[in-house]
Amino acid sequence: MYMLKKKIESILFISNKPLTSKQLAEICGCNKSEVESVLKELIEEYNNSDKGVRILEHDGRVQMATDKSSSEIVEKFLKEELTGEMTRPQLETLTIIAYRGPITKLDMEQIRGVNCSLILRNLMIRGLVEARLDKKIMTTVYNVTPDFVRFLGLTSVADLPDYERLSKHEVIESILERDDEKKNVDAVHT
Repeated sequence: MYMLKKKIESILFISNKPLTSKQLAEICGCNKSEVESVLKELIEEYNNSDKGVRILEHDGRVQMATDKSSSEIVEKFLKEELTGEMTRPQLETLTIIAYRGPITKLDMEQIRGVNCSLILRNLMIRGLVEARLDKKIMTTVYNVTPDFVRFLGLTSVADLPDYERLSKHEVIESILERDDEKKNVDAVHT
């Protein structure tokens, strides 16, 4: 149970949206009752301590959030994050989403070579990127928001410079194809 607790805690920490115990069970490869037991422990641990993080429960979903006593410092930090200049990794990720969206987090990470969770969360907080469930592939995909397009003075992402060429760039296609081939090989061997 110790490892399951660590897994759930890690997932809640990086998740940018509330999750159900069923979703957590699927991710962790265990049953729902085990997850619910661990969640109960984690909620007790986080919500009855002096930690700056709480685990919120609402409508059958759980999510980590900052403690209300930290609201001033969190608000100050977020204001600086949202109004400050964007970092190079944020701009790279936003560019990938603009030219390749809708795109999965896994594909973005394959292209960039690093984890994009926190960057995605920041871009969504800024209102530049949105996430939605793609029911065909049953995973979350990311796309730029209408506000992003409007902010650039465009009518659509297709108006971005070299959109036709860059949205189908061969190097990116080959990276994604290699990843798909690897997934297929891994699936055969499991």
